[in-house]
Amino acid sequence: MASRIFAFILWAAVAASLAYWGLRWLAPATGVPASATSVKLGGHIQGDYRRLFVAQSDQTASGEPAPDPGAAAQLVSRLRILGAVASAGTGGGVALMSIDGKPPRAVRVGSVIDGDMVLLALNQRQAEIGPAAGPALARVDLPVLPPPSTGTLPPPQGVEPASAAPLSPARTAPGRMGGDGSDGSDDNGT
Repeated sequence: MASRIFAFILWAAVAASLAYWGLRWLAPATGVPASATSVKLGGHIQGDYRRLFVAQSDQTASGEPAPDPGAAAQLVSRLRILGAVASAGTGGGVALMSIDGKPPRAVRVGSVIDGDMVLLALNQRQAEIGPAAGPALARVDLPVLPPPSTGTLPPPQGVEPASAAPLSPARTAPGRMGGDGSDGSDDNGT
């Protein structure tokens, strides 16, 4: 009896495998979605190659490396600020930034922008960028708002000027007394 059960299990596994691979082979291939983009493998790594050749003597007395103004300048060249909301008194705020043409993202004051560069301060005219514990290495001017569009509205169509329309005398409802004598009574109301 054990050999029959073992043979049944073995043939059931073979049948399940054939069914799986048969359905897989007969299924239509799925197409590539319209929103898919190709991957560029030839892109080079973007970075500051001068860091490879910096000597160890370029460190400050506290043992921390000196801030690299080249990294900030490189970031500023790749950065585009689309808008900002700066608070007047607290020194906080949020800037809408796009790096390397990617979709913009909101960056708070004190948050990392890229690498070790941080948004240090933000006001109504510019954003300051630098290392988290260091001075501002770069200042980026915020985009200027476009001037308001001015002009005149076209005259309304299909409306006559008020001076051309004849004025009609004021009418009173029938049965009501008016001061114009239209109901046949005199001015005393009798």
